Amino acid sequence: MQAISLMRIPGLMVLIVALVCACAAPPPAPRSRLPAGDHALTLAHAGATRRYIVHVPQSLPAGRPAPVMIALHGGGGHGAQFQRENGLDAVADRHGFLAVYPDGSGRLDGRLLTWNAGAHCCGWALEHKVDDVGFLAALVADLARRADFDARRVYVTGHSNGAMMAYRFAAERADLVTAIIPVGGAMDLREFRPSRPVAVLHIPSVDDPRALYEGGLGPAFPGTETRVEHQPVMAGLDRWARQNGCRLPAAPGETRRGSGRDRGQSATRLAYEGCGPGGNVEHLRLSGVGHGWPGSRGRPMMRRLLGPDTILVNASEEAWSFAARHAR
Repeated sequence: MQAISLMRIPGLMVLIVALVCACAAPPPAPRSRLPAGDHALTLAHAGATRRYIVHVPQSLPAGRPAPVMIALHGGGGHGAQFQRENGLDAVADRHGFLAVYPDGSGRLDGRLLTWNAGAHCCGWALEHKVDDVGFLAALVADLARRADFDARRVYVTGHSNGAMMAYRFAAERADLVTAIIPVGGAMDLREFRPSRPVAVLHIPSVDDPRALYEGGLGPAFPGTETRVEHQPVMAGLDRWARQNGCRLPAAPGETRRGSGRDRGQSATRLAYEGCGPGGNVEHLRLSGVGHGWPGSRGRPMMRRLLGPDTILVNASEEAWSFAARHAR
């Protein structure tokens, strides 16, 4: 049999070379990831330099992108302060997600910061019409360039003014948010047209002396004469429930009761039934508790200002437990 020269079959030769090259080529480089630890990052948005901190646990899920929890400080706080006080880093370390702490904005560099959370709140950010929705959207995009995270599992929690901001971000950029866990601050929006369902767990106290559960004009911010009109907690939750196809009213579930220093406190879980996919709405209603972040003990001066603290409920643990049940 006559031998066939490969050189006489140009097309076959090209195919063999292509296959050899494809097999020998190295695999594509993995996307860069921030190393374990805390990272103070900046981005330019709307003519300003905005800041945020990313906490990366030592151990992250192997072979798959990590979830993200964005945590928004309260009015007058800042990202680093909220990171120190809420215990979320420890939860991120145990469960393997990125914890992100953005700064709001204000007159002073890095201090006494607020969020433009909607109709009535709060402070400098509201007065100057700061585009905080745009900033948080830019943060998600900036983080995507720096780290490999699961865009189907982006969650937002926040305290007080930060809770209000979590509501606003979810309502206006539901395409970026899977679930929100507001703590101690109700929804306060002029317009409400989310593009898709977002799961909601709200953690308020009926005895909060600063973010009024039933709504109304709240007390002045410390050192000022500024007062904010609060919206009723259940009005906002019912609005989300209707949007997500849930049945009203919310059905009460288990109640936990405090002991020792937390005696007289309670935490009752309520859930709306029949919600559509990805649209669970729940309510962890505290009583006998003040305005502080549940799960941490405040200093005596802060307890006088904010009311009783509690460890009956750990808001950071509750936030992750709820968020972990949801992925788009």
